[in-house]
Amino acid sequence: MNCSATSRFAAALVLWCLSWAVVPTAVAQAPQGAAPKGFDVRREGIDRGKVETVEYDSKSVGVKRKMVVYTPPGYSKDGKYPVLYLLHGIGDDETGWRQKGSADVILDNLYADKKLLPMIVVMPNGRASAEPPPANPFQGNPFKAYAAFEDDLLKDVIPYIESHYSVQADREHRAVAGLSMGGGQSLNFGLTHLEAFAWVGGFSSAPNTRKAADLIANPADAANKLRLLWVSCGDRDRLMNISEPFHAALDEMKVPHVWHVDSGGHEWPVWKNDLYLLSQLLFRDRPTDTAHP
Repeated sequence: MNCSATSRFAAALVLWCLSWAVVPTAVAQAPQGAAPKGFDVRREGIDRGKVETVEYDSKSVGVKRKMVVYTPPGYSKDGKYPVLYLLHGIGDDETGWRQKGSADVILDNLYADKKLLPMIVVMPNGRASAEPPPANPFQGNPFKAYAAFEDDLLKDVIPYIESHYSVQADREHRAVAGLSMGGGQSLNFGLTHLEAFAWVGGFSSAPNTRKAADLIANPADAANKLRLLWVSCGDRDRLMNISEPFHAALDEMKVPHVWHVDSGGHEWPVWKNDLYLLSQLLFRDRPTDTAHP
């Protein structure tokens, strides 16, 4: 990112912060920009987070299931860490964000550049079914298994993480975000469970996304409880017809949020950029307490 782009990004962040501090019900504007070249390329000579695949007993689904867990460089059980639950799209599983989205590489590079607060990132399997996935992920009613993940996330995944890792187990230190089908899940689950999540993000959210008015019964309460609501989409994405009306409804309800329109379609470069931008905002104190980077 060149100097002028960096300055625009920083200025946008300042405006976003001021909207929280001065006018809590104002609609926040999105930071615009792109990650610098090489942000998703593995670097040599830097500290790396640990990535492991863990198996947990899902009582909600009735089988043992897997998820990928990233702990940041220097992770120690002597500390307490916030957690981002990062959800994949249809046709992928718990490996998608790492194998296709280079999530661990992006996070490692951001830590090396001192741009992230230490956090655990959990990448679960968002298809909550005991049956193996069909060869065609769109076969039948695929939304059903993804909707069922709500119980698995809240009743099985989160309790497992909070009993096996050193985490700050409260809503202020818990985020959920995802792409496409996972973006719809994040908005659906996050906004109807503000007792569990204070940070919510939907990237290029799919048609499983419920209407904003159905998810937010009390806009003033949501505005007060949400630390960050991120809604984004590529400008050439066929699913812009999901995200843009969602943003417009939030605007009408005066629910603060980031609306980020990226350059691209329904594709990994867009979602990688979302992760790069969003992760830098997570778990920061409000600007009255400490400055954003």
